[in-house]
Amino acid sequence: MQNYNMKKELTIQSTIAVSALVLLAAATRFLPHPANFTAIGAMALFGSARLSDKRLALILPIAAMALSDLFIPFGFNPSVYFSFALIAVLGLTLRNTNKVLPILTGSLASSIIFFAITNFAVWMGENGNMYAKSIDGLWMCYTAAIPFFTNGLAGDLFFTGVLFGSYQLLKKAIPALVKA
Repeated sequence: MQNYNMKKELTIQSTIAVSALVLLAAATRFLPHPANFTAIGAMALFGSARLSDKRLALILPIAAMALSDLFIPFGFNPSVYFSFALIAVLGLTLRNTNKVLPILTGSLASSIIFFAITNFAVWMGENGNMYAKSIDGLWMCYTAAIPFFTNGLAGDLFFTGVLFGSYQLLKKAIPALVKA
């Protein structure tokens, strides 16, 4: 019984640590930043990779983004949430690793998922009919978005490193923390 209570308390401590990092990442949306250089993709990847309760792992990052969207004009965008949910599912594949290459690959994949889905939605007319509904229009849409992809990729890589790295440092500073 004592081992069960100890494990439960350690899981709670770890869940609190991961949740705090996720909420801090969401708060970075309010800091000045270049377009698409945010912690959002990294937040979904990290949160779902480090929370042991799969429901919480998928819900917390999305809830943190939804909460921050309440304070951002025109913040809610269905394609952003859909890509964000896919990134969180991708993060579940990183649950049992601390290796840099899989985490880096997950971050790169997150950027590609976000870019592909959100720009396809723009082409489809999510924000008005900016592009012709043709292969040429789709190509123009993706081409016009390349600078945003560059910033998004840089932000995802940077914040993925910060979040996963911060958690590793917390685990070293507080050895009682275990994967929640």
